[in-house]
Amino acid sequence: MNAQWLKVFFAAFFEVFWVIGLKHANTPLEWIGTVISIAVSFYMMIHAGKTLPVGTVYAVFVGLGTAGTVFSEIVFFGEPFKIMKLVLIVVLLIGVIGLKMVTDSKGVKGGASA
Repeated sequence: MNAQWLKVFFAAFFEVFWVIGLKHANTPLEWIGTVISIAVSFYMMIHAGKTLPVGTVYAVFVGLGTAGTVFSEIVFFGEPFKIMKLVLIVVLLIGVIGLKMVTDSKGVKGGASA
């Protein structure tokens, strides 16, 4: 895995924080953390999109962010666990992994889609 894909995973990690922050932030400090998470997340995603295919970067970013947010809501905020949610998240992650595996990241410049 190259450094550009690590940036996508890092961006998705911060996406989880800002999505949760948009729902649960109540204090100015929490809102500042949410805004910082948005900035870091989008900076990393945009930077990775300069050399990787933009469509694949965005799909991986959103897929991992969605899975992380659902998992965090269940674990930390008492969202009810439903087996169908887990099945659909697994299907989503299989699609994201598949997209990453079939994407040739060598020599791609300017965000051309595969």
